[in-house]
Amino acid sequence: MSGTLDLDFVRGQFPAFAEAPLSGQAFFENAGGSYTCGPVIDRLTRFYRQRKVQPYAPYAASTLGGAEMDEARARLAAMMGVDTDELSFGPSTTQNTYVLARAFAQWMRPGDAIIVTNQDHEANTGPWRRLADEGFEVREWQIDPDSGHLDPADLEELLDDKVRLVCYPHCSNVVGEVNPVVEITALAHAAGAFVCVDGVSYAPHGLPNVGAMGPDIYLFSAYKTYGPHQGIMTIRRELGMQLPNQGHYFNESSLYKRFTPAGPDHAQVAASAGMADYIDALAAHHGLDGDAATRAAGVHDMMRAHEEELLTPLLDYLKSRNSIRLLGPDTPQNRAPTVAIRLDRPGEEVARDLAAHDIMAGGGDFYAVRPLRAMGVDPSHGVLRLSFVHYTTRAEIDLLMTALDEVL
Repeated sequence: MSGTLDLDFVRGQFPAFAEAPLSGQAFFENAGGSYTCGPVIDRLTRFYRQRKVQPYAPYAASTLGGAEMDEARARLAAMMGVDTDELSFGPSTTQNTYVLARAFAQWMRPGDAIIVTNQDHEANTGPWRRLADEGFEVREWQIDPDSGHLDPADLEELLDDKVRLVCYPHCSNVVGEVNPVVEITALAHAAGAFVCVDGVSYAPHGLPNVGAMGPDIYLFSAYKTYGPHQGIMTIRRELGMQLPNQGHYFNESSLYKRFTPAGPDHAQVAASAGMADYIDALAAHHGLDGDAATRAAGVHDMMRAHEEELLTPLLDYLKSRNSIRLLGPDTPQNRAPTVAIRLDRPGEEVARDLAAHDIMAGGGDFYAVRPLRAMGVDPSHGVLRLSFVHYTTRAEIDLLMTALDEVL
């Protein structure tokens, strides 16, 4: 078993690295969407060529298409430690969250409350906040204005027997700090509340074992996790069967159909099995054995170890420059490699300058208007965001730091 990620093998799984238009470019906007791994592209192409028919009919093309959709659900659920029917696909995480919010609006009673944070991307917090318009109480768990940190002790002050749901991010798309999901979930459950975790900014750094961590709902985006443009949601059966059905009435007995009122994108759901192919390929190449969840956990740990190794020189560099305000933790152990910095110039302007140095990065507010304002950053000025994943190399980090020297 190898504990060190084989980057040559990893990068060989991503066709983007062999494409001429991307040659020599260092990609640092992975938080907006990662490159797609080869197995996903292969499955998507095959589906459109061979299986683009209504699935689950008795003829071969249809049977194969339906089986591949079922395979995606079963394998990803196993890797995340949940039952197969507790995982569902939707058009996007934003859409999945809106549907959930409608279900809670129908289920909750007058006087009930929910807790949200101001650390979130707006897609996770906005739908829940709108429940205030329907008479429900919305309480805000606020970040520290200097560090962006969410303190679980502050959450305890907000919890009481009126709270039905606590919504928070696994990590923020600008703060980057990894929140302690197990601890927060335990606090909420002890108070009788359910828990919804936005994992969009965390899942690209290794699929989490949701079953072991304990949240009732976990959402993330496949297109940021090397896959197609789908939202993936896990919801525990105990909660999912309590909430009002949002799908077709005749599907209400099927947990994975209850919160996906739109018809599934057959091809993209099937192609999501390629995400599992990729994780299993990494596990096999590095000698990781065990069941699906164990293999996925081993891959997760290798990804995170590599990312932390690359984060160290980048964070040290950023801390050495007085003109930069780094948002979130300044050490790599408890943060994702999503690094937002506030500069004298607008973030978008600096990102344009970096493009001339073969650095693909992003600038702006990234729909994180609430956390930026809470930390005293004008969203119209924005931040420069430098986000990478496990396929990034040390040479690309060095290229980034050299480019920053030039543009700053």
